[in-house]
Amino acid sequence: MTATVFFSRKHDSQCHVWNEDVLVCSCNYITDKEIREVITNLLDEDCWQLIVPAKVYHAMEKRGRCCGCFPNVVDIIIQTTEEYHARRHSTETEIFDFMSRLKQFHEENRRADIERRQKGHRAA
Repeated sequence: MTATVFFSRKHDSQCHVWNEDVLVCSCNYITDKEIREVITNLLDEDCWQLIVPAKVYHAMEKRGRCCGCFPNVVDIIIQTTEEYHARRHSTETEIFDFMSRLKQFHEENRRADIERRQKGHRAA
């Protein structure tokens, strides 16, 4: 039996469904649930550390092969971190500062990915 999570987004009145057993990385057969568990364990060690996909994969003793899943993993990291700090009752200032740094890091990496994929930036 698969677990189903119902959630709603900020400023969104619709209810969304998310299956925890969704395959996020098809190269390594890693599910959403496994990624969230690793992120939570990392946050338990140090709740203000910067978690990136490479750190998550290293903790699972896996390697990013095609790395096409990394943008989705970053989204899962952000969502899981927000939920973790909401449960922990961190102050709004602490959360806002940390999340803004995390989102900035995410945007910088996303732009770098786009540049690498454009033909003008290819080596071969």
